[in-house]
Amino acid sequence: MRVSIAGAGAVGRSIAAELLENGHEVLLIDKAPSAISVERVPSAEWLLADACEITSLDEAALQRCNVVIAATGDDKVNLVVSLLAKTEYGVPRVVARVNHPKNEWLFNESWGVDVAVSTPRLMSALVEEAVSVGDLVRLLRFSHGDANLVELTLPPESALAGTRVGDVAWPEDTSLVTIIRGTRVLTPSAEETLEAGDELLFVAAQAREEQLEDLLSVRRDLSSDD
Repeated sequence: MRVSIAGAGAVGRSIAAELLENGHEVLLIDKAPSAISVERVPSAEWLLADACEITSLDEAALQRCNVVIAATGDDKVNLVVSLLAKTEYGVPRVVARVNHPKNEWLFNESWGVDVAVSTPRLMSALVEEAVSVGDLVRLLRFSHGDANLVELTLPPESALAGTRVGDVAWPEDTSLVTIIRGTRVLTPSAEETLEAGDELLFVAAQAREEQLEDLLSVRRDLSSDD
């Protein structure tokens, strides 16, 4: 997979190093000469250019990229890069860094953003995830399609503890993608039985989140259901 990263600061370099370690091709773009530190990520390609300029993106051959990551410290730049990547070059996946929470509402498909990553929101979500049992925690927002990655730790009083995954009437527009049980990461098959304390990760439409939380958290008398 070929990935271009706009912004070669600490965040951009860290992302590049992880992707390279996983076997991907990475191009780092930055307009500041001081940011071009080839020795820090020697396996990456580097381009000294303004990622907001079409000529620069032409030079970067953005049309060959599978993913573009807008990772600068300037939200305006990240939005422009995202929009150009999606509309001018048809990049399939655009991920954008949100620096200021007040700007988060802008990072959506109208600006070409598929996934918006807000560090303050993510840190808050991880704190909630660590201490919350029975409460739905939103970990990541996917701008395209209005879906979120959400997590809930199944409480002991849940009606679904001891129930097979295939027997649960999950809400529409909701998909259980992973079960974390202790140190194990399980792919949820229809035969897998849910256990109290399981960390359940879903991709779910925002409109279904409340329904999903109710389903997982509340002890119900199943015999009374019609």
